[in-house]
Amino acid sequence: MARRTQLGDANCSIAQALDVVGDWWTLLIVRDTARGVHRFDDLHRELGMSRKVLAERLRLLVDADVLTREPYQERPVRYAYRLTPRGRALLPVLIALQDWGDQWVLGDGSTTGTTAEGSREAERVHALTGTRVPELLLPAGPGGEFRDPVSAERPFTVLYCFPGAYALPASYPPGWGDIPGAAGCTLESCTFRDRLAEFTAADAAVHGVSAQRPDEQAEFAARERLSFPLLSDAELTLTAALRLPTFRAGGAVRLKRLTLVVGADRVIRRVFYPVTDITASVAAALDAVRTASRP
Repeated sequence: MARRTQLGDANCSIAQALDVVGDWWTLLIVRDTARGVHRFDDLHRELGMSRKVLAERLRLLVDADVLTREPYQERPVRYAYRLTPRGRALLPVLIALQDWGDQWVLGDGSTTGTTAEGSREAERVHALTGTRVPELLLPAGPGGEFRDPVSAERPFTVLYCFPGAYALPASYPPGWGDIPGAAGCTLESCTFRDRLAEFTAADAAVHGVSAQRPDEQAEFAARERLSFPLLSDAELTLTAALRLPTFRAGGAVRLKRLTLVVGADRVIRRVFYPVTDITASVAAALDAVRTASRP
């Protein structure tokens, strides 16, 4: 294994964390395992790094209890690499880096809940078309229920991601209405609610996702009489898996507004981003489902 430089400040948590995940290959491995890439050959193909370097970094992450090895083949023995609880705790770090990159490297430094048409951020999100949503479960209400973001009952799922919606207007973070793209979450959810019968007739389920706590979502859903689930990605599991765009407001990570149309095979068929006209975007998602349902 390559020699590592030990960072001497034993009491500095930043230095000690960088001793584990301080090189860029390591964080990219964490990023791709969060995306559902678990096997050595798949990681090698995705990352384009040498097999020797990849083996060294995987060994380091297993030794640090960031990844665990699970055999999936006996002869010869081959392993899948999956995030441990310690590794999943790095997901907010990845999202913070992505958010910083979108805002300060790809963007102009302003806080925004959207992006420009044709931006590099938009290109990244649209590149989700044809990819799979990894199998995972998200909290759906404060009672401890968990649900798959992709419906098992319908051929299609319309998965709309929104920054945040609250039962009481006073609950919104200060300055929320001044952040481009942040306002409109109530209108979006209520528009999906009012057109839910049309989505059902087109064999599509509707699921809403935000990074809010489940209790906040439940209060909002009850107030607006929503009959479809709102899923909480407060742990940023889905956000990291799909590299969904985010911004920070009120000291918390918020999902930018976008809509995915997902097939029963978990493959993303359509991406709508940025969403600048909410009612038109709901209509476009419905049209996309109807088109996909035709023989």
